[in-house]
Amino acid sequence: MSYQVLARKWRPRSFREMVGQTHVLKALINALDSQRLHHAYLFTGTRGVGKTTIARIIAKCLNCETGITSTPCGECSVCREIDEGRFVDLIEIDAASRTKVEDTRELLDNVQYAPSRGRFKVYLIDEVHMLSSHSFNALLKTLEEPPPYVKFILATTDPQKLPATILSRCLQFSLKNMTPERVVEHLTHVLGVENVPFEDDALWLLGRAADGSMRDAMSLTDQAIAFGEGKVMAADVRAMLGTLDHGQVYDVLHALIDGDAKALLEAVRHLAEQGPDWNGVLSEILNVLHRVAIAQALPDGVDNGHGDRDRVLALAQALPAEDVQFYYQMGLIGRRDLPLAPDPRGGFEMVLLRMLAFRPADTADAPRQALKPVGISQATADSAKPVAAAPVVAPAAVSAPAAVAPVVEPAPAPVIEPEPIPEPVAETVINLPWNDPVEPEIVQQPVVEPVLETVAEQPELPPMPLPTPDSVVPEAPEWVAAPMPEPTAADVDMATPGMDLDDEPPLDEDYIEPDMDSAYSYLDDLASEHAAEPAPEPEPEPAAMPATGLALQWLELFPKLPITGMTGSIAANCTLIAVEGDHWLLHLDPAHSALFNATQQRRLNDALNQYHQRTLTLSIELIKPEQETPAQAASRRRADRQREAEESIHSDPFIQQMMQQFGAVVRHDTIEPVEAPVTQGS
Repeated sequence: MSYQVLARKWRPRSFREMVGQTHVLKALINALDSQRLHHAYLFTGTRGVGKTTIARIIAKCLNCETGITSTPCGECSVCREIDEGRFVDLIEIDAASRTKVEDTRELLDNVQYAPSRGRFKVYLIDEVHMLSSHSFNALLKTLEEPPPYVKFILATTDPQKLPATILSRCLQFSLKNMTPERVVEHLTHVLGVENVPFEDDALWLLGRAADGSMRDAMSLTDQAIAFGEGKVMAADVRAMLGTLDHGQVYDVLHALIDGDAKALLEAVRHLAEQGPDWNGVLSEILNVLHRVAIAQALPDGVDNGHGDRDRVLALAQALPAEDVQFYYQMGLIGRRDLPLAPDPRGGFEMVLLRMLAFRPADTADAPRQALKPVGISQATADSAKPVAAAPVVAPAAVSAPAAVAPVVEPAPAPVIEPEPIPEPVAETVINLPWNDPVEPEIVQQPVVEPVLETVAEQPELPPMPLPTPDSVVPEAPEWVAAPMPEPTAADVDMATPGMDLDDEPPLDEDYIEPDMDSAYSYLDDLASEHAAEPAPEPEPEPAAMPATGLALQWLELFPKLPITGMTGSIAANCTLIAVEGDHWLLHLDPAHSALFNATQQRRLNDALNQYHQRTLTLSIELIKPEQETPAQAASRRRADRQREAEESIHSDPFIQQMMQQFGAVVRHDTIEPVEAPVTQGS
């Protein structure tokens, strides 16, 4: 006997053998048991979910020799012939190969004949959406009012292509995709009956690769049995499918949690040995992070669709929620930029290294690099901003300054009033093209000496000649307008106050009218930009009293606790008030009550238990602490460092020399204290 594939061998022959589709089976079973039979059924869904199988079972239920029932016997001649595909009254039509209207007319001509053997003549039209519009129109009337012994069962994977007139004449049932859990459960049963050894991880790989189709899962299982020489093992299935080892994704995430760059790159090297699609690997990481975020919000909402529910819950406990959101966002941006990388593996590694480098600032194990010490002083000023509006002097000039002569401004030249003349003359040259015989003369005007930087550079000028009555321009023709009298110095000063006589007025073509709309638009953009900038977080107010006793112990204990994020911010604004055995009482500043909730209190309590290696009971009251909190202590230390930095700048000899010789001014808002470098043994 020839070998029969698993998909055909394990095809369900009754409703009770069906896997899933409970919502469809319940409606059909109730209709068959109550004899409420419709004349046309439409089954929709993706490939391999049971559309044709249900149609054949309905044909057996309608024509079984025991009567119309939801549980056909499966032993009578009708049931056997339907299972073997040779029942004469079950007409299966492939609409993809019979799309013409002539084929539909031939089908309708046979509808009028009664069934040969069975109780009903059943027409099963598969992929009905492939019929032409003329075929649908020809089918409408018969589909609406067929003979009482005719039943139509339509099946399609694309119901959107069916006309609304066809949909309104059928009972429509939408079959769902098979979940990986259901596929694995069915494959476990099938391989157990077939006596085929298997591994659970291999079945999960097959269940995810089937993508909701039970027939695809059975076909892939057949292929896996042949590939593994009678066994279904995870390594063989992974090699057959070319899929990624899901455990390696968790190796990458654990290396990120530990902040271990060496382990991270080692995990990438192991991934590279399989030649994966790096975009797909990044997608798998994002899927895991998504499920981790669900586990942190609702642990019961995590499914076992990938067979790794325990791993996801463990990651949800080990990874802070803010880190999960940060890694997810960084991965999304990395997927967008991955096609721009010169090498896909290099781009993937850069995404992971970016996740490792740009961790939240308050994370205890975030990588930090000490700044290089500055040789001049222990503080530095922002070089991008000018210290003062003074000229920059080279160091050599400072050590041996050259003697600079003082700048002496010469006294303004006296303005000599010209003697009155009988007729006013023009000041400018009159050069008329139509008056060639007349050669114009130039009236000599008083020359104002330019202001020079030093007295020594002023040249000796000859005495300025005074205008005479003879120095006039020849008369112009009568049709030329009379010349204007020469304005005096007093008139010029009155008309243009504050304007030097040497300055020439701008030409008309040099004047550009400002665009007021652009100016207002620029001001609006500038105002909106400043409005969008977040306000800096205010410094905590200084404490009323310094920390002593339990408050001082809390200051020493706070940096050692394994807390970050909002939990760390809450603990930084608390102070220890009382300790009674294993019960601790903290006071929290009410200004930070918006961040406080039961979850933050539980995390802080867990951190205390982890540090002390015993179980403590923590209570937090919203009362303003009187003694110094860790946040106030940190603010005080920052203020002290800032004051020391400013004093260091002011005491620097180079700065003092700049201030004395050039009137430089130190901008205190540009001074930032430099953290002292960590030395060996300190």
